Amino acid sequence: MSKLFGYVMKTLLRHRTRTLLTVTGSAAALFVFCMVAAVQKGMNELASRNDRSLVVFQANKFCPATSHLPQDYTRAIEKIPGVQGAMPVQVFTNNCRVSLDIVVFYGVPPQQLQQFRDFTLLAGSWEEFEKHQDAAMIGSAVAKRRGIEVGGKFTIGDESKMTVTAAGIFDSPDVAEEQYIYTHLEFLQRRGGQNSVGTVTQVEVRLAEGADVESTSAAIDDHFRSGQVETDTRAKGVFQAASLGDLFEVAGLLGYLGWACLGVMTALVATTSLMSVQDRRDEHAVLKTLGFTNGTVFGLVLGETSLQGLLGGMAGTLLSYAFLWYWPMAIAAEAVSVSFSPDPQVLGLGLAISAVIGLLAGIPSAIDAARHPIVDGLHAAG
Repeated sequence: MSKLFGYVMKTLLRHRTRTLLTVTGSAAALFVFCMVAAVQKGMNELASRNDRSLVVFQANKFCPATSHLPQDYTRAIEKIPGVQGAMPVQVFTNNCRVSLDIVVFYGVPPQQLQQFRDFTLLAGSWEEFEKHQDAAMIGSAVAKRRGIEVGGKFTIGDESKMTVTAAGIFDSPDVAEEQYIYTHLEFLQRRGGQNSVGTVTQVEVRLAEGADVESTSAAIDDHFRSGQVETDTRAKGVFQAASLGDLFEVAGLLGYLGWACLGVMTALVATTSLMSVQDRRDEHAVLKTLGFTNGTVFGLVLGETSLQGLLGGMAGTLLSYAFLWYWPMAIAAEAVSVSFSPDPQVLGLGLAISAVIGLLAGIPSAIDAARHPIVDGLHAAG
């Protein structure tokens, strides 16, 4: 077996250019497929999130800039059965449209942030954040993307600039949270000379143990139906998925692109393998003359094709994993961010698919090599 493997390696190295092109093409196809898979996984995780939280938003509004709820709704919500706690949130973003570089600020009461978020502080201190009104807790992803360090200042905006001081940098079990910047509620309400104290963008609600999501959401909306501002309450994951509705459709279309890449990879590996077999009719005829069975020749050709597909797939899959590890990506719209991070499941899927494609693509050429008559092959040599 080791001798046969050595023969396969020598064959591939003897045709370096063809092998390199096949491996490179396969790597490119698997790279795109794994990137698409990472996008779809991030979107699916957002849609299926079950974190026992609700978001109360102004009814019939979509962009955070247009939602204005009275801040005293928070106290009324806390009295509704099934509610464990409520936190007023002011949201500010530099762009409500789809973008890869949106900066999203969440203004919250500083003493409530740790109650509603499970952050791991990488640098800085909570005391500094609570002490200074212009202090901010920076998600590690946005800190890396924007080059923000603890103690440094970060400014955004042209006409109405807003500057915050980084009091800390955090990680979160929810990687999307690492794309956000948390500030004091009142600081964000007074940004750029404005004075929106008393109104907030939304209220985040934490449910009590055993509380039903649907019935509690309906109770909140019923309570404010005849109030100053009507509300639209949804589970947090559902709310965020609705905000990114158009992106979900785009992600669905990207799925077809991913499968198309796999089809291209299969055609590439199969075509180059068949061309290689046709160029080496004489070589296979000599092998059969020396006593190699049809099954052995079949295995040799299938091994060559499988190895090329596997090498290309490994290169593309590992490259996509490394790319997302070093440059974690996120896409955002309407102040909701979805992160695309390296995932072992996507890595395993890419490696498995590359191995399967290598096998399937090699079967036609392996059958052709095994069945080709020895005499015709020797005539080709002569």
